[in-house]
Amino acid sequence: MEKNKGLLIKDGHIIDPSQGINGIGDILIEGGTIAAIDLKNGKRDRTGEKKIDNAAYGLKGLPDLQTIDAAGLYVLPGLVDLHTHLREPGYEHKETIRTGTMAAVRGGFTSVCPMPNTNPVNDNPTVTAFIIKKAVEEGFCSVYPVGAITKGQRGEELAEMGLMYDSGCRAFSDDGRPVMSSIVMRRALEYSRTFNVPIISHCEDLALTDNGLMNEGILSTTLGLKGVPSAAEEVMVARDIILCELTGGRLHIAHVSTEGSVRLIRQAKERGIRVTAETCPHYFSITEDAVKVYNTNAKVTPPLRAEKDLEAIKRGLQDGTIDVIATDHAPHHRDEKLQEFDKSPSGISGLETALSLGLRLVEEGVLTLEALAGKMAFNPARIVGIDKGTLRPGSDGDVTIIDSKREVTIDATVFASLGKNTPFDSWKLKGIPVITIVRGKIAFSVERTAFSEGRGIYE
Repeated sequence: MEKNKGLLIKDGHIIDPSQGINGIGDILIEGGTIAAIDLKNGKRDRTGEKKIDNAAYGLKGLPDLQTIDAAGLYVLPGLVDLHTHLREPGYEHKETIRTGTMAAVRGGFTSVCPMPNTNPVNDNPTVTAFIIKKAVEEGFCSVYPVGAITKGQRGEELAEMGLMYDSGCRAFSDDGRPVMSSIVMRRALEYSRTFNVPIISHCEDLALTDNGLMNEGILSTTLGLKGVPSAAEEVMVARDIILCELTGGRLHIAHVSTEGSVRLIRQAKERGIRVTAETCPHYFSITEDAVKVYNTNAKVTPPLRAEKDLEAIKRGLQDGTIDVIATDHAPHHRDEKLQEFDKSPSGISGLETALSLGLRLVEEGVLTLEALAGKMAFNPARIVGIDKGTLRPGSDGDVTIIDSKREVTIDATVFASLGKNTPFDSWKLKGIPVITIVRGKIAFSVERTAFSEGRGIYE
């Protein structure tokens, strides 16, 4: 593969929360890393910015320089998804590392953190190494595996966390299954201090869930579907916060969906407990009403909740209680989702719609674009300790360029992901990623509706 050429992004509206940058300017990428930023107006880097020497880096001065005219577009650090399911190994009929990372760059994501509920489970360094090797060979973006907390995700015995950390895991979770044993979760949080990594908790009390299928309430009764009370999530959120306080560990609450969970996390942060939290676009975009016609594409775990929960999620995002917007991208084969509601698996294919749904929050005034960039790029990178989500000179040349005015109608049939399962099919949204750059290389461009060759993306 040829070496990355220099890349100059000109006249874009640069937004980088990590440096306090919000203004028009140019970005130079050389050798796959951010070389310099030249901000022409707006807020400047508080630590002093490195400017582009136009004499040295102009088109005439560097013939091999590739230039992107970003006038009228927003230029953000590459998005980081803290919660992805790539399904490989073991469930390649649902998704592969190749197709999942294609979906990621199409959605503006330059880094993803795949969950361990594969087959075999990513509970040992051999599986971790396989995922990383496969991503290097076939991936379109950076992949940072999340290792299992327990062996086989059975919740009984801690997995080989130290060895997996050494092999490349940057967080640990039994996502898809809760760790029901309090003593096992305590031990995991104690280990999180040793490696300074987050324990990502799937908060669900299985006894209270009791094989429920949707949010418990009047609608579940009307539809004749067994409901899941909000308490099933909130009881475990409370338990894990208490254990986090006890151990001094690092806790990250996954896919927050209820008003009570937001309140508990807010109170924990006020008390100085080391807890962070994420929610997903479906929890601030739609409610349980999406299930009314037994729409299996709206079946997800935790379930879609009531309007009061949706509004609480928005307030939690606005006041900083919720740190991250993650996708919980959970692709399934079409035939699986076509089963009866009680047999259909939970999950939404979310990588290709997340940013556009997040931009609705900006349009509504819930978040500024700077805050959205923080929750979809800088914060998730900071939580898992990777040098991503920033445009600081010297960091990887990962960039997401957005056209905030372009309108799009969601068409699941053209998703890059193998999973077409989305409740947002046919939705009309405004604002899409138009160019995704990974380590200085254009990985996806909507104008060309084309992907780069995945192999060698890390070279």
